[in-house]
Amino acid sequence: MKSIIEQQHELAVLIERHTGKDGVYETEIPSLLLFRESHPTTPKHGVQRPAFCLIVQGRKDVWLAGERFTYNPTHYLVASVDLPVISQVVEASEQTPYLALRMEFALHQIVELLQHTDNDVFLQKKPKRAMFVSAVEPPLLDAVMRLVRLLDTPEHIGVLAPIYKKEILYRVLHGPYGDVLQQMAVQNSHARQIHHVIEYIKEHYHQPIRIEELADLSHMSAASLHRHFKEVTGMSPIQFQKQLRLQEARRLLLTELIDAADVAFQVGYESPSQFSREYSRLFGRPPKEDAKRLRAEYGDRANA
Repeated sequence: MKSIIEQQHELAVLIERHTGKDGVYETEIPSLLLFRESHPTTPKHGVQRPAFCLIVQGRKDVWLAGERFTYNPTHYLVASVDLPVISQVVEASEQTPYLALRMEFALHQIVELLQHTDNDVFLQKKPKRAMFVSAVEPPLLDAVMRLVRLLDTPEHIGVLAPIYKKEILYRVLHGPYGDVLQQMAVQNSHARQIHHVIEYIKEHYHQPIRIEELADLSHMSAASLHRHFKEVTGMSPIQFQKQLRLQEARRLLLTELIDAADVAFQVGYESPSQFSREYSRLFGRPPKEDAKRLRAEYGDRANA
């Protein structure tokens, strides 16, 4: 097996070949995305889907509810549920661009893997944070490399890509933080119940949500739900919902020709002034000013 340095060099060559310039690239391999940046980026707000994320060159910070996760080519990052985050590429240059990949996955893939493993899965009393950074090991990197190589032979993707993806998830499950993924797959675990609550909030983010309603959904008391939800996501259910509302509001302001008051009502706010205050607190600028800056930034990037 090649050394980690050799593997990373080959991956860098592959990603450069299939990107070429800065941006985010969907690939012919379902759920696999490639990233390239030749300069450090400004902080970007978004919802991190369940995914395995690997950097080949550069460094990135991801913030979850005030907690920073830093990773580089020696580590990988995994999120096991949808999480509102702030991410920023902090190390990149034209000579050595930031190169990375993200392989998204679904809960049922973890469940299927655990059904075919000989290891006992223990029900944890206290759920763990649904995001972690772990050291890269050669066998894991080898599986990633075989997956990315398929971009050069797309005729083999249909058969081999599912096998390599399964191996990557298997390696993560058997890594030092595998229990973070396992906890989501164990039926009736606190973490699995929190996963259900997160899915419910995502679907109903624009509607009023009562903690008692979520507690009934999760079969927990309101106090227990609040505690376990914060252990998994780093925030309360109401804070989670607010993040989703404001991020969707920002997307609408950027892509739709509607004013801030209409956006506020669309994402569930009853008071435009409250919406403006909370938007400014999260994004650093009032809605109209922020949207104008974002349009200019995206325009400059498109013309670069």
